[in-house]
Formats: sequence, structure tokens, C-alpha cells
Amino acid sequence: MGEQVYRAANVLGRAAIRALAVDTRWTGLDHLPERGPVILAANHVSYPDFVLLEQAAVERGRHVRFLCRHDVWQVPLVRTAMDRMQHVPVDREAPAAAYLQARRLLRRGEALGVFPEAGISWSWTVRSLMPGVAGLARETGAPVVPVGVWGSQRLWSVGPPDGRGRRPRPSLRRGRRVDLSLGEPMVLGAGEDLSSFTRRLGERLTEQLEGLQRLPHHVPRPGEHAPWYPAHLGGHGPTRAEAAAYDVVPRAALRPTWGPECAGPGAAPPSRAGW
Repeated sequence: MGEQVYRAANVLGRAAIRALAVDTRWTGLDHLPERGPVILAANHVSYPDFVLLEQAAVERGRHVRFLCRHDVWQVPLVRTAMDRMQHVPVDREAPAAAYLQARRLLRRGEALGVFPEAGISWSWTVRSLMPGVAGLARETGAPVVPVGVWGSQRLWSVGPPDGRGRRPRPSLRRGRRVDLSLGEPMVLGAGEDLSSFTRRLGERLTEQLEGLQRLPHHVPRPGEHAPWYPAHLGGHGPTRAEAAAYDVVPRAALRPTWGPECAGPGAAPPSRAGW
């Protein structure tokens, strides 16, 4: 029954993508194994990122079990569907239960989808990362496939309220281009600690994300006002310092030593169950 619900959800998701004529492209899909445990660790720039990542994963015959905000489960019908699709609710204040459930899924050979930034990045850079991905990789031996996502921020994402106090709404403009880059799988090195692996993941995600951001079809036109493009690459998005007023980052997150305006390595020590 659960897989039937997942297939139905995929049909609806693809229908919405087709309705908006979203042009989704991906590279490196062969890095996603067709079977066995794997962690897909993606940067996060929009609300529909999980739909787009699953769209690619289905091409490899995988149904990804995503870690999602627990408040999604407060809607009765949605809660039932999320449970049947075996997605994992994450309570940032008490993440241990999510960690244990994710570990069980990996040990069962599932594909797990994680956004280790624990929220959408307002600066369009890879922000602080949670060490839970590293912990799961160490305990289960599952490879980590880093995923860069770009272009979906123009569909529906975060942003300051307008003059009427309204938050950004989904864009109904058709024909948007979205790119995903699946990198070579990463494994926790012998003797490597969680912080070191997390920093390495941050570097890989930054490299993949900036590679997508620099693609000609994503670069703003000369003179174009581009709040949807990162400041350090010539856009008008918030800098990391400016985004700090909006980003809600869990205390266990490892601060960036990657990307622009690095804040240095100082952060709370990672806990096994941190997200």
C-alpha cells in the first residue's frame, strides 16, 4: 500500500511539473545506486526541492525516504500519506527519534534523502550543515551522494515579505530551468571524525552548487536585478552576513569553512543524533 501511495504522489508531482513546463535536467545520475542503502545529501534552495530530487531518483528505480519538518505531520491526510511513503518527521528540538528511524531505513537498504542545511539557505550558498549525515554514514556504511540543486528557487522559496507583509508565493511562470548534479559517492574515511566529513561534504556541495549557478542559462543578464542569484557571484541575493538575520540554524550545526565569507570552524560539537 505504501509504494502505491508513493507512486500516486509521484504522478501528482510530475503532473505539477509538467503543468508549469519545468525543464528539469540532471547529471551524474549513475552515481545513485539502483539498490542498497544510500544517503542523498542535497543543498536546499526551495520548497519543491524534494519533488525534483525524487523525479531524478525514479529514473534509477528508487523511492527516496526524505527527512522532513515534523509539523508537516500535523495535517491528518498529509500525515497518513507521509507515513505510508515512509518519510521521516524531524523535530529539531528532539531529533534522536528521526535519527533512529533513518538508521533503520538505511539498514533495510533504502535510499534516504537529507537536506543537511536543515532549512533553505537565504544567501543561495551552502550554509551551516548538521552532522547527522556523517553519523549515519559511519554507523551504517551507506555511501553519501552529494546533490547540487539550482533553479528551483525561482519556483517557490524564501524571501522577505512584501509591503503588505506577504511572503513569496509560488511562481506560475512556465518554462523554468532546474538543474541537479549528483556527485561521486562519499564514504567516511578511516579515522575521519564527523566534523571532518561534514566539512568535506560542505566543500563538495559548494563546488557542485556553484558549478550549476555558473551555467550560462542561470547567469543573470547584464543589468538585471537578480535577488534570486548569490551576491558573491554578482547577483543581488543576501550575503551570508545579511542572511544571518533570517536563517534559523540549529545549535548543533557546523559553521561553514566552505564557500564565500567563511565564518570559521567554530561550532557546537556534533552529536550523533544531530540534524
